Amino acid sequence: MSHSEPTSDSAPFLSDDSEVEGPEEQGGAAAEGRQPQEESPSGVSSVRALLTVLILCYINLLNYMDRFTVAGVLPDIEHYFQIDDGTSGLLQTVFICSYMFLAPLFGYLGDRYNRKIIMSFGISFWSLVTLASSYTPKEHFWALLLTRGLVGVGEASYSTIAPTIIADLYVKGKRTTMLSIFYFAIPVGSGLGYIVGSQVSNAAKNWHWALRVSPIGAAHLVRMNPFILRQQRVGELRAPSIYSFVLSTFGFTAVAFVTGSLALWAPTFLLRAAIFSGERAPCVDEQCSTSESLIFGIITCVTGVLGVASGVQVSRQLRKKTSRADPLVCAAGLLLSAPFLYLAIVFAEASTIATYVFIFFGETFLSMNWAIVADILLYVVVPTRRSTAEALQIVISHLLGDAGSPYLIGVVSDSLKKTDSFLWQFRSLQLSLLLCSFVAVVGGAFFLATALFIEQDRHRAENYDPTGETHRAAAGPAADVTIT
Repeated sequence: MSHSEPTSDSAPFLSDDSEVEGPEEQGGAAAEGRQPQEESPSGVSSVRALLTVLILCYINLLNYMDRFTVAGVLPDIEHYFQIDDGTSGLLQTVFICSYMFLAPLFGYLGDRYNRKIIMSFGISFWSLVTLASSYTPKEHFWALLLTRGLVGVGEASYSTIAPTIIADLYVKGKRTTMLSIFYFAIPVGSGLGYIVGSQVSNAAKNWHWALRVSPIGAAHLVRMNPFILRQQRVGELRAPSIYSFVLSTFGFTAVAFVTGSLALWAPTFLLRAAIFSGERAPCVDEQCSTSESLIFGIITCVTGVLGVASGVQVSRQLRKKTSRADPLVCAAGLLLSAPFLYLAIVFAEASTIATYVFIFFGETFLSMNWAIVADILLYVVVPTRRSTAEALQIVISHLLGDAGSPYLIGVVSDSLKKTDSFLWQFRSLQLSLLLCSFVAVVGGAFFLATALFIEQDRHRAENYDPTGETHRAAAGPAADVTIT
């Protein structure tokens, strides 16, 4: 970019220059005894900055709620279309693939053009194709695959931009706090996807209605979008740090692999375990009324909030003792989740209560990574390239993570299935899900490797000299930052 770069991204949405107080107005307010409104480091009011974060959280909540609604009604979809595990796993894979391949495009655009227009387009397109997917007839499963793939277009336009807006608004500890609030929406939205999807499907006696909930919730988003700030890239200047960024991205890929597998297959696995153990009768009707999606959804919501909050808090306390705190906490989360996930899978046929307890602890430790990984990326990438870096991380983590893991689990399950009995429907899926524990350990190793480089990389970033590459106007903290 150069100084001739479009300047439309330099002021709050639906605002003009008169909305921002100059020194004279602020001085006058102080002289009259009125306290000027507190501003964030970007130069916008703290109230408007907080409103921006809350709107972004709401959008993120709906995104993940829609993403996991399909998993909440997966047994109904399999029964409706008469498809096997491998084919149903494609529903998640086609979405992730379109999301993954389009993320770099929207990351590039988000670093250079009006983020309001990009996000408005994404939200509108996502709502329309999600609604369209709910009208798929029984004879055209390909149409459901197509529309679920197109959903990824809308989500890619949002997910690469939203964290960079938060990074522009806040720095250091406040940024970590706001990122944790933003990433609370991932587990909560995922859990609500299971809960709302299964309950709406049961109430309507038709799984199609489950896919119509998110578009209704998104109806007001385009009108709310103008309140999102599109200020300059004013976060702390950071230099790219290759090793820490790459290794932490591979570690996060393991998180994506595990969460993607569990997101689609856990409710179905729990249902098959209940049928195999005799706790539940087999589903013979077109509409399968089960409680597994509801319970798993509640666990996902609670463990997500606990995991994100505890991860951020532990990292803050550990930073007082070591600058390697962030990757160490991420490594601990993955390594601790592995044995609990293993026990949950193994004990599924013996004890339902024990299974849910192990899932609770496994998902709590797994959720410790979300906000911390995002913070690592933001403090090693210059502000004008954060959307691109987010997009790159999305591509790698999804390409090697949850783009193929649901399909891989389904294919392995089908290959291990010797007969179509209830025993082998359960046993084959159980054995294939054990891959999750192994991948979690590998991810923990990547974060431990990140800890070896994070200190020197961060030190280099803090002493980064932007001369000749980055320009900051001398007008003050809200000056634009561009790369020539």
